[in-house]
Amino acid sequence: MTDGGDEYKRQESVTLLVIVSLAALSLLSLIAAFAYYCYITRKVSRRLHSLHLPKRSSSPPPPPPRAPPPQQQGKDSPSSNSASDGGGAAAAAALSVVVAGERGVQVFSYRHLHAATGGFGRAHMVGQGSFGAVYRGVLPDGRKVAVKLMDRPGKQGEEEFEMEVELLSRLRSPYLLGLIGHCSEGGHRLLVYEFMANGGLQEHLYPNRGSCGGISKLDWDTRMKIALEAAKGLEYLHERVNPPVIHRDFKSSNILLDKDFHARVSDFGLAKLGSDRAGGHVSTRVLGTQGYVAPEYALTGHLTTKSDVYSYGVVLLELLTGRVPVDMKRPPGEGVLVNWALPMLTDREKVVRILDPALEGQYSLKDAVQVAAIAAMCVQPEADYRPLMADVVQSLVPLVKNRSNQKACNPNVQSSKPLD
Repeated sequence: MTDGGDEYKRQESVTLLVIVSLAALSLLSLIAAFAYYCYITRKVSRRLHSLHLPKRSSSPPPPPPRAPPPQQQGKDSPSSNSASDGGGAAAAAALSVVVAGERGVQVFSYRHLHAATGGFGRAHMVGQGSFGAVYRGVLPDGRKVAVKLMDRPGKQGEEEFEMEVELLSRLRSPYLLGLIGHCSEGGHRLLVYEFMANGGLQEHLYPNRGSCGGISKLDWDTRMKIALEAAKGLEYLHERVNPPVIHRDFKSSNILLDKDFHARVSDFGLAKLGSDRAGGHVSTRVLGTQGYVAPEYALTGHLTTKSDVYSYGVVLLELLTGRVPVDMKRPPGEGVLVNWALPMLTDREKVVRILDPALEGQYSLKDAVQVAAIAAMCVQPEADYRPLMADVVQSLVPLVKNRSNQKACNPNVQSSKPLD
């Protein structure tokens, strides 16, 4: 009996020890989970703070210290217009439109934007994007503006509106489209931009909205200037902001042109903050436009700045070839622009075969081969083989500068034939 009692006590002790051990492990797991949660929360807060993008709240945030009033800031920003310097009468007119100032942009009422665009009439419509129609408008102070009336319902539409306001309220570059203000009144979501007289690049590359339609009037020098300025826009997002901003929907229709055909990158509704670690990525659902989406992002959802580089390479191919990214009406093997062009981009003898016939006689073969090589690097299937946008800019600068110098020295100089 004694042996049996001792055995029972040993089993009881072992059972108690196991229970205590399991409880201790559970407690440690809870502590570890709480510590990890605190770490992630602090990291997200630091990233938002580093970019100065505080989350929006229902009440207007306090103005940043020493910030100039909206009217003064408008004169210094890329989105300013000389018509805003109109003295007391213009200032009074501007004040009649502005409800409040927020982070350097203006908050408009729906009533005033409705009046500025002629009631959003069809005659004032200048474009139709994936997020809504764009209308031409004139503010009481005389400034011409473009007003995007966002019509995407639900949570996604609200997120896109919030992202565009947050980013463009903070980012300042002559190569990004300037945000003048916005309206968030009732169910209305509107964005007010500086007006770009020549619209989007896409409509100039394909005048009749077709791959085999009208002939583009964009000459070689203008296309290269647009390529360089669009590259500088992405370089600013990738290299000058921490953490970097990934556009995620870079395409020819989102490159807007002013009256002198200077380019601005636009439409930041799908933009994401990238990883602040070298070579890092963010995981997100795959969004974008067919033909521009990088293959690794489409397959895995892993988004990096190199995803934008791929999209830029597709736009550069559009500028070179005058072809849309996807056109399944073309002969077999030519439907997808990248797949068709990539094998010929690094072959000096074949490069001229893919160039837009509208460019004949406007470029030198040397320049064409160099630009084709840049495009080939940008659309590499492996993201690691693609260049940084800073490298793309450095490669394009000499090409654009040399052409400008030649024209300045001899306005009558003719471009060499492509086969010289």
